[in-house]
Parts: sequence; C-alpha cells; structure tokens
Amino acid sequence: GTATTFCVVSESGEYLGGAIAPGIGISMEALFQRTAKLPRVELEKPKSVIGKNTINSIQSGVVYGFIGQVDGIIKRILDETSWNFKHILATGGLAELIARESEYIDTVDPFLTLEGLRIIYEKNR
Repeated sequence: GTATTFCVVSESGEYLGGAIAPGIGISMEALFQRTAKLPRVELEKPKSVIGKNTINSIQSGVVYGFIGQVDGIIKRILDETSWNFKHILATGGLAELIARESEYIDTVDPFLTLEGLRIIYEKNR
C-alpha cells in the first residue's frame, strides 16, 4: 500500500526498468489526514462507480482510480516495448483487488516478494 511499482523483466530474468507510483494505502492516508471532513473508509470495491454517499464515492475514486492507473501504465509499457509479454503479474496484499478489474493482469501472487527473500536466504545459507 505504500508504493505501486511496475517492473519490466526479460524472459531471462533481467530487470529492464520500471515505474513507481504512490500506493493505495499511502494515498488513502493522505486523503483522510489532509481533509477536514472525509472519513477513513474500508478499502473495498463499491457496487457502482457512481457513489451515492461519501463512503462509496471515496471507495470508487480509490479503487477505480488505481485500476485506471495500473492499466494505464501497463498499456504504456506495452506500447513502448511492443513485446509479447508472457505474464503480467501483480503481487502484494492489495493486488487481488486491482487485478480482478484490470484488463491486463493475468496472474496474482501475493507472496512473490517473500518467496524471493526465501530463495535469497537459501542461496546464502
């Protein structure tokens, strides 16, 4: 929730570059801390993109706004590289919420970072 990172990795596992954007959690915290009247809300997908009350409106703006951000950046990466990516994977605790609505994400692995740390640990033992 602190940052949303986009990593482009070659078929051979080489990190080619990426993008970093503010995450959902930190963005919601800023919204609630920096406004006088907006309440802290549960992060969940609302029934409609058009909120009928303040809580649903915040949820809509946050959830659909981040889906748009993620899909927009992925589309630009695809346009810029013109590669045929094998997988577009999301990881992290909030990945499933965004991936369900994304046009591009095909795999969710919420524990990918922990798995990578385990592999590094095993190699260094």
